[in-house]
Amino acid sequence: MLQVKHLTIRHKKDYRILLKDFNFHINPGDKCALIGEEGNGKSTLLKLLFNPALAEDYVEYDGEILCTGECLGYLPQELPNTDRALSIYEYLTATDSFYDHTTNELASLCVRLGFPIERMYASESIGVLSGGEKIKVQLIRLLLDNPTILLLDEPSNDLDIETLIWLEHFIQDSKLPILYISHDETLLEHTANKIIHIEQLRRKTTPRYTVVASDYQNYIARRELQFQKQEQEARNERREYDKQQEKFRRIQQKVEHQQNAISRQDPHGAALLKKTMHRVKAYEARFEKEFEHMTELPEYEEAMFTKFGNRTFIPNGKIVLDFSLEALRVPVSPDLQTSITLARNIHLFIQGPEHICITGKNGCGKTTLMRILAKELSQRSDIKVAYMPQNYEELLDMEQTPVAFLSDGSKESISMMRTYLGSMKFTADEMSHPMRELSGGQKAKVMLLYLDTSGCDVLLLDEPSRNFSPLSNPVIRRMLADFPGAIISISHDRKFIAEVCDKVYQLTEEGLVL
Repeated sequence: MLQVKHLTIRHKKDYRILLKDFNFHINPGDKCALIGEEGNGKSTLLKLLFNPALAEDYVEYDGEILCTGECLGYLPQELPNTDRALSIYEYLTATDSFYDHTTNELASLCVRLGFPIERMYASESIGVLSGGEKIKVQLIRLLLDNPTILLLDEPSNDLDIETLIWLEHFIQDSKLPILYISHDETLLEHTANKIIHIEQLRRKTTPRYTVVASDYQNYIARRELQFQKQEQEARNERREYDKQQEKFRRIQQKVEHQQNAISRQDPHGAALLKKTMHRVKAYEARFEKEFEHMTELPEYEEAMFTKFGNRTFIPNGKIVLDFSLEALRVPVSPDLQTSITLARNIHLFIQGPEHICITGKNGCGKTTLMRILAKELSQRSDIKVAYMPQNYEELLDMEQTPVAFLSDGSKESISMMRTYLGSMKFTADEMSHPMRELSGGQKAKVMLLYLDTSGCDVLLLDEPSRNFSPLSNPVIRRMLADFPGAIISISHDRKFIAEVCDKVYQLTEEGLVL
């Protein structure tokens, strides 16, 4: 059993406490989802559980992490570059346990994970694999070590819908307890039976955590209902308190007026008024004491608040894109001289403020196509385009701070960007951190602000929801659904597709299929 006792985690740089006195254990059969807003320490917690050395550069901790007799299998959010450069065979044989398995056992493992056995011995590098293939290869290597508990950090990233469904079944059917982070609400709804919710209250000064045996939907629904009930009770009690306070104030003023007006020749009346005032103050003191035990207004970490600024609608008849491509090719050799064709006869016509989505299997060329569309649209003078790549480093300077990246350097611009970042739940310290120190979700928020402040009327979004928490994603979806311009997106987020997109195209070898 993995057990955590009185764990407190704090940042070394700004001394912000991420977790305080955290207690938790994982039992056989647990499929435990770790949720919380971006930057709240979810990935840090997984790293500490697996190997504290992975996080010791930027956090310190107190408490106990007990896993005697357990073998932990850890899947990081991002593969190290050193691993990306390895071939599949080199990557798998990097663990000595590879040689402890027979050929039949290896074949059985590949079948279980839906990975061709012959690919296990392939010389192709990990870095060129699709998102789904990368996940499966990493899981094969983890399972070779016969782990007793799995720790998975965003395993749903970069997966097509088919592989997402496969991952759901893998988690559901696994006999191992699993502690995992995922932004994908549908996956959480279909797999989790236990929730750990990490929050940062009062402008990220007060950490709080909740551990509950529940599926995701019921947890969110019960939490919302509880907060609504508590808030209503608190407000009712405060209204009653205000009424009583007003009543006491009127009585006190009346008695004080009578005391000032009473004749000195009426000592009996003065004594009665003094007694009356004493009773009023006694009642008030008693009521004040009762107020100390009144229902408190609920405290919860609100999702970020943002919406695109006012923009002119793109008219329905305006042609945003009329694009044709005979063949979609990608290079397969380091010298870029050799390429393969992924799709043919691609046609895409977008008119007015349409919101379209492109789906397809991992590796079918969606991101390549998006880059081509971004280049094509950037040459237009009658529209303004903003592009959110899947890999944020294509646009973000990791050594810049969010404020420096977003502002033009003027005092007014810096102040405005700080306000915007504050609405995205950035602390003052986080605004001043270089972006390499931010979480994937925080980088995604910076990208979102970049889109907003660019004044664009056409958005190109490559997996826009991949790094946002399941608590932030509903806000993102509403924001994008209300965007009055055109959106061209790539996504496998089933809720995003349903709530934001008017049309869905599938990229196949034969082109885009509506």
